[in-house]
Amino acid sequence: MGTATPRKLREAIGQALREAMTAPKVEQFCTGIGLAPPNPPDDVAITSKAAYVERRLGGKTQAELVQLALQVLEECEGGEDAAKLADLVARGSGAGVAGEMKNLIFAADGPKPEFVFRDALNNDLEAIKNEEYCLIYDRPLGADGLTWRQLGDWWTNHADLAHLPEREVWNNLHDRLERSLGGNPGERQILDAYKRRYRRLGPDIAALIPQVYLHYDPYHQARYGTNTPPLTRQRMDFLLLLPNRRRYANPSRYAEMMAEDRALRLRGYEVYRFGGHELDEPGIEQRLDQFFDDLARRYALQAG
Repeated sequence: MGTATPRKLREAIGQALREAMTAPKVEQFCTGIGLAPPNPPDDVAITSKAAYVERRLGGKTQAELVQLALQVLEECEGGEDAAKLADLVARGSGAGVAGEMKNLIFAADGPKPEFVFRDALNNDLEAIKNEEYCLIYDRPLGADGLTWRQLGDWWTNHADLAHLPEREVWNNLHDRLERSLGGNPGERQILDAYKRRYRRLGPDIAALIPQVYLHYDPYHQARYGTNTPPLTRQRMDFLLLLPNRRRYANPSRYAEMMAEDRALRLRGYEVYRFGGHELDEPGIEQRLDQFFDDLARRYALQAG
């Protein structure tokens, strides 16, 4: 979609509202969020809802359009155009994810870990149960993101593998990450595709991190009974932490939850999803290789 500009934001807002609302609702919504009255006064949204919205957005700055887009997304209940708008808003809000990484909890291969705040003011967590079943990366995240080499260096110390050659450490780490995927063949295909990249390009590319806790609910599902828990999805399938706080997520577990998909985009994550059927199709290995190559190329262009 490219860089967010006022023109592209106006177009994307118009298209999202066109998809979500009837013409009268579009007119009411534009007035309700404080847009200037239509000019001429008899201008209506009947002929083209998107064009009508774009006309009423004329003169707004990029920052103003981003704020208006957030209001639009609150009203939209999914849809392709809303997803495109969310992606554009993430670009228009600045590069990367706001804030610093404090806790990277990933690759659980057993019972759910339990945490308490060791220091609530600083958001410091301490595992009090089942820590042995998950990995907790406890080093600061530098400006260059998290590479496979850095993750391997951390794993060397964490697993006490300093006596092993570097490549054996990396294989050991990959095996540990793979265990967290359980019996999911699609996720294994994605992790294996990235392992081929490590072999081809070396360890200084971004690490692909599986089963990352994005949210954390301390209670088990059974506690809620017939009520819906407040956090129905807590982990994303894969995460890439790239330089300049760029984060790429593959949350196939979010596939049925467009609201969560939009929330990730608005927080600065770039989201890519793969369907289970797609991962079963012939030639998926080549398509995964091509996807990661294209993703790396896109990031290089953005960073440049």
